[in-house]
Amino acid sequence: MIHNTAIVSPQAKLGKNVKIGHFSVIHDNVVIGDNTTIEGFCEIGYPTALATNKPLIIGNDSLIRSHSLFYAGSIFKDKLTTGHRVTVRENTQAGINLQIGTLSDIQGDCIIGDYVRTHSNVHIGKNSRIGNYIWIFPYVVLTNDPHPPSETMLGVTIKDYAIISTMAVILPGITVHEHTLVGAHSLVNRDVRAGMLVAGNPAKEICEAASIKLREHPELSAYPWPRHFDKGYPDSVKTVWRDLFGNKVI
Repeated sequence: MIHNTAIVSPQAKLGKNVKIGHFSVIHDNVVIGDNTTIEGFCEIGYPTALATNKPLIIGNDSLIRSHSLFYAGSIFKDKLTTGHRVTVRENTQAGINLQIGTLSDIQGDCIIGDYVRTHSNVHIGKNSRIGNYIWIFPYVVLTNDPHPPSETMLGVTIKDYAIISTMAVILPGITVHEHTLVGAHSLVNRDVRAGMLVAGNPAKEICEAASIKLREHPELSAYPWPRHFDKGYPDSVKTVWRDLFGNKVI
């Protein structure tokens, strides 16, 4: 269903049961998968020379909420979900079920894995590399310029299962390794070893994340987090986690 105020290019390719909201614009070089909803006042496939004529591809069963802007040239697999007023620049490749929070900004040329969760007001700098099953909480900034302003781009790398807490800033070229917890308000200026909690300004190692106990179940470790939290993940993922981490403990 396409609202009568929407502008949809005849060159755009829309799948089955696609819904386009009021006053949204769908540009030429766009592919939208089946059962996807684009809410009102969105602009999808904004043309830019940096996209080098590549299409914007949005997978099946996606939901893009109102006032969001997606440039041409990116690929999103199925079940993309956004909040409101999201901006995504060109040449981003994202896996299945990426969630982008309200007022968040992906600056382009990024690679993002499967089941990544970003909350509101997150800035993902150009050339970022984000793994699978990542949580990025509100007001996090991933930077990329080591001596601004310059033409140098050193994107941040965040590896699988890492958690970046609210208002943390990750400096250019830093790698945050697997199963890491970055504390709130931290300034991360050096690589973070796998499985560690870091916090502070500048961030320092505090302890192994696995030593942190759940507040409501102090006999249990809070990390790796898939042992106690799997809300919103499909059964196929839960099966893999059982093999990796054992049965869910609560």
